Amino acid sequence: MALYIQNLSDQEVKQIEALICEPEDDLPVNRLLIILLSAEGKSVPEISNAVTLHPINVRKWIHRYSANGINGLRSGKSPGRPPLFTQKQRRQISKIAGTSPRTLGLTFSRWSLQRLRRYLIEHSVVDRISIETIRQIVQSTDMVREIR
Repeated sequence: MALYIQNLSDQEVKQIEALICEPEDDLPVNRLLIILLSAEGKSVPEISNAVTLHPINVRKWIHRYSANGINGLRSGKSPGRPPLFTQKQRRQISKIAGTSPRTLGLTFSRWSLQRLRRYLIEHSVVDRISIETIRQIVQSTDMVREIR
């Protein structure tokens, strides 16, 4: 079954052409071209060759435009992996890392990442955490302090 955008108004065509001339960051030009080419009656394989996208993707953008107009062509923010630790936990980790171990009743005067990890788990700040994650949290907090 053929898939086409049908009956674009003059205003819609002008809007798409304007966006092609002055593209927006979240709206790739090839998606706009897909809509114009489809409205001209080009087939999905022809459009696919013209914009160098797989036909599945061409169909996807045509369907999204049909359902949501221009906004259906915009790139949404990818959710990514959810954070493993809350902001409160991150602040606690940074605060503890910036505190002398002796003031916390420990026998050593400087933190190592391994000691800090053990302390955080034993004191239920976190259930588990990698040394690399501790390093990244402490390093990012140090950069924030330097900026201020």
